[in-house]
Amino acid sequence: MGFSRDNLKGFVLALLSSGFIGASFIIKKKGLRRAAATSGVRAGVGGYSYLLEPLWWLGMITMIVGEVANFVAYAFAPAVLVTPLGSLSIIVSAVLAHFILKEKLHVLGVLGCVMCIAGSIIIVIHAPQECPITSVQEIWNMATQTAFLLYAGSVIVLVFILVFYFAPQCGHTNVLVFSGICSLMGSLSVMSVKALGTSLKLTFEGNNQLIYPETWFFMFIVATCVITQMNYLNKVYQCSRYRCITSYGLDATSSPSEALDTFNTAIVSPIYYVMFTTLTILASVIMFKDWDGQSGGSIASEICGFIVVLTGTILLHVTKDYERSSSFRGNYAPSSPSLSARLCGGNGELLKHDEEDEPSSEEGCLRRQELYP
Repeated sequence: MGFSRDNLKGFVLALLSSGFIGASFIIKKKGLRRAAATSGVRAGVGGYSYLLEPLWWLGMITMIVGEVANFVAYAFAPAVLVTPLGSLSIIVSAVLAHFILKEKLHVLGVLGCVMCIAGSIIIVIHAPQECPITSVQEIWNMATQTAFLLYAGSVIVLVFILVFYFAPQCGHTNVLVFSGICSLMGSLSVMSVKALGTSLKLTFEGNNQLIYPETWFFMFIVATCVITQMNYLNKVYQCSRYRCITSYGLDATSSPSEALDTFNTAIVSPIYYVMFTTLTILASVIMFKDWDGQSGGSIASEICGFIVVLTGTILLHVTKDYERSSSFRGNYAPSSPSLSARLCGGNGELLKHDEEDEPSSEEGCLRRQELYP
């Protein structure tokens, strides 16, 4: 099936989004390090000097530009195409971190990058074309069809069960609880974002959609879903952050409970990405009928490309965490050249470098944003 003009626009915007977001991680981290070096107080211990650092604000602006591009991409191309391309931001940040921040990229991490690119190419080649949408009311009809109402109802029921039954009992000991809440709500938020983006696109083209209550309803759903996602995403990555702190041999008493020492970033990030992307594609296929009119071969190719992207993403995160944990074990075993150099440097340099590489709350937020399209 040919690559439509709208698909091309969405594809380019998704690529630009990944580039800007991936670069923003590096720019903001450079700003954090520069601010910590200037003030002597890191963001992770309550420092806010990074707010006075122009480089950090440049990274924040870059990230906002990337998120806006991602938002607009959904107005032109199907979620089946746009959502998996979000993994390319991880590649951009990993490659830039290797050359700019001197954070070693493991050979399996390179393989993960290649797999993400290869899978994305397969998805792009076989991406479906969307039917032209002329009003928000058409999208409303799609959202109120029986199949999608059943999906949305199932999501709401599952979220309520997870929030009110499982979260109090095992939310801090089972990574699937908070990740599941975020992923389920995320699939609805992406559908609403696409609806809202399409409405705004039509409005800018001269076909005003702001006069319809459906547009404002989708805006309300977007706000509700995003707030819920951020709340529980903070919880799951807060758990992950405490796991990172204790694995570095730092003060574990800062953890509010023993359960917060359970999660590992290398586990949380891929699980969330897999669940979020899978549910988003499923929701899009149900609501927008993305696969209607496609051959079985094209659908199978898209699924294979998606699996390749997921595998590459998992490799990237696992090897990144391996490099980090092997450099900061409690016994300080010199498992990497950078660590050996720090141990042999003496004269207080070890403390300086450790403070730079210790995960701050701000850098934790950057890692959160890597997997949130």
